[in-house]
Amino acid sequence: MAATAGGRSRLHNFLEGAGNGGEHRLLANGCENNVTKLVVENAVIVFGRRGCCMCHVVNRLLLGLGVNPAVCEVDEEKEEAVLHELSVTNGGGVQFPAVFVGGKLFGGLDRVMSTHITGELVPILKEAGALWL
Repeated sequence: MAATAGGRSRLHNFLEGAGNGGEHRLLANGCENNVTKLVVENAVIVFGRRGCCMCHVVNRLLLGLGVNPAVCEVDEEKEEAVLHELSVTNGGGVQFPAVFVGGKLFGGLDRVMSTHITGELVPILKEAGALWL
């Protein structure tokens, strides 16, 4: 993902409201579907707490496989709102790290690791368009 002049990614700027008049629209009132939009627009996206070691592990595993996932590090003050929207969108039970593949909730670190160990992860990523091997 290309960095902007301020050294921040377009995704990070989108989440913090840059480009929309400085408003913080990421779930200010629950009516905005920006999180859902991010899930649909990215083949693989990882949502997690800022600085979370489990999110880092998921990201490094995906990078090692050749996937360049979008990463949404959620600040503590927005955490509840993001989890709520992800839960509403996906029928509940979402917790960080939350990995979405092909617009659908895939799971967390445990699901990513177990499918990687069994050899099922790469075909799933190919099907989602995240890998072109």
